[in-house]
Amino acid sequence: MVKLQLPNPGLERRIPSHEELESMEAREAETRPKWDNKAQYMLTCVGFCVGLGNVWRFPYLCQSHGGGAFMIPFLILLVLEGVPLLYLEFAIGQRLRKCSVGVWSAIHPSLKGVGITALLVSFFVGLYYNTIIAWVMWYFFNSFQEPLPWSSCPLLPNKTGYTEECAKSSPVDYFWYRKTLNITTTIDDSGSVQWWLLLCLLCAWAVLYVCTIRGIETTGKAVYVTSTLPYVVLTIFLIRGLTLKGSVSGIEYLFTPNVTELANPVTWLDAGAQVFFSFSLAFGGLISFSSYNSVHNNCEKDALIISVINGFTSIYSATVIYSIIGFRATQRYDDCVSQNILTLTNAFDFPEENITEGNFEAMQAWCNMTDPAVFASLKFQTCNLDTFLSDGVEGTGLAFIVFTEAITKMPVSPLWSILFFIMLFCLGLSSMFGNMEGVLVPLQELNVIPKKWPKELVTGLICIGSFLIAIIFVLRSGNYWLALFDNFAGSIPLLIIAFCEMFSVVYIYGIDRFNNDIKFMIGHKPNIFWQATWRFVSPLIMLVIFLFYFVVKVNETLEYITWDPTYDLFPKSRPRPYPGWAYAVIVVVAGVPSLVIPGFAIYKAIQSCLKKQDDRQDLVNAVSEASINGELKNKF
Repeated sequence: MVKLQLPNPGLERRIPSHEELESMEAREAETRPKWDNKAQYMLTCVGFCVGLGNVWRFPYLCQSHGGGAFMIPFLILLVLEGVPLLYLEFAIGQRLRKCSVGVWSAIHPSLKGVGITALLVSFFVGLYYNTIIAWVMWYFFNSFQEPLPWSSCPLLPNKTGYTEECAKSSPVDYFWYRKTLNITTTIDDSGSVQWWLLLCLLCAWAVLYVCTIRGIETTGKAVYVTSTLPYVVLTIFLIRGLTLKGSVSGIEYLFTPNVTELANPVTWLDAGAQVFFSFSLAFGGLISFSSYNSVHNNCEKDALIISVINGFTSIYSATVIYSIIGFRATQRYDDCVSQNILTLTNAFDFPEENITEGNFEAMQAWCNMTDPAVFASLKFQTCNLDTFLSDGVEGTGLAFIVFTEAITKMPVSPLWSILFFIMLFCLGLSSMFGNMEGVLVPLQELNVIPKKWPKELVTGLICIGSFLIAIIFVLRSGNYWLALFDNFAGSIPLLIIAFCEMFSVVYIYGIDRFNNDIKFMIGHKPNIFWQATWRFVSPLIMLVIFLFYFVVKVNETLEYITWDPTYDLFPKSRPRPYPGWAYAVIVVVAGVPSLVIPGFAIYKAIQSCLKKQDDRQDLVNAVSEASINGELKNKF
């Protein structure tokens, strides 16, 4: 293997030796938090890694990239990209026993910007992620009704018909866009704060505060519920889904591979991005969690177990989601066919139940021959099951529109709605534990917050500050703001952080030193697979994804999707270009964190040069003074 290590003077002084590590662990036993048991640590990491993206983005990517064919690049890149970086974060955090800022500062002072960037990204992502939890809570509270409030359109005040906006779209669309978000037609029209969402947002931050009030001491207890309950609910939904008509069609559609998609580079790039983001890598939370472990914890085994769980969860949740989507598509197909049968029955005065799905096409042909003029005036809908199945929706659309519509068609729908939103709440909350860890601990290590302040106060101040900023997401235009943060805050900065992490460990900290550290911690050196992925394969994959993503974003017109009842194609979403000021927001949430890394490195380089000049000047002054003193002595 080619060995390359950049000069790194003073590294030995900045990191503890192997001999010091065990004594350090004993000294820190009373002052530094630690996990009660291994299960607590594993559940916390699983909860952080497995989030809402596993439930609502992975199924969409499978559907849009050839179903089962997408599994192939996903699993390959999970092995070549996700697992190596996860192992690296676990190992370096456990070895240096610090959070992200402390780890990268110890490796080289110029790398402190990597930790600061991770802090900023965790903060920005946490702002909008907890807003999604607030939306989930709103739907959860509204689920205790029979019938569900999104199951039918509201009547006009005079009881003569339905509200026009709802009649043109659907009950689930109307409840989401009008009753929940009360959305404006553009991001420029901010609108007022929606008090019901503000209260839910307050509840979401209050629950998060209670769960993280003392760091891992309290989150470690909460994960026993938040990390396990989603699997119980997913299993219940799978069992229920398989009993519904059409569920198997959805699962077959999901796993039927379109192998031609494997030749599409976008499929591979989307798979790589999904692997990266589904592991919650580069946020700093995993590094911090692993630093609380014993020095000799088997971090390699942990990385492998969590990777298997993560991959399994993505595929399992996609199966569950598409069993329900199959049921929904079948219901829509049946409704479509029934409407066409009703149209033909009424036009030609057939007796009821005379026309069935089986003889519909034959009856169409007979009617066309009998009275072509009347038949030509009829408008039939196009009913195709595959079309309904391929109606792919991701993100909030999948959770708050597609799934809620399917739930309304189930018997005892409030029960299934309650279970579904409990699952989403647990998935989101357990991911927020890692985000809070990625903000709280780095702030303490940066000495931004006085060390004498109790952890309860610090956590409370962070939650209050975040809540006040996140009010922007509960304005009438809040959904547009959330989409902007979601598209940019957690994209390019995370790719840059991850690449810097791997490059720093391999080529600045030194791969040989890292191998020896791992041998000290777990008893053996990493094998050839880890060597190859850390040195070449994983950095190259991340670089390709970053360049492709950057080129695509630079060349495309940045647009956002709006809900506009005046749009000619309504209820389809209306794309609009971002206003000029939105680009400044994008620079703040994506550009500033990314530039912190080179900016801090340049700052340290300038500081080092100035210090050398001062030291040189001090040396010259000292020599001059010595020379003068020597001359004076000679004269006497």
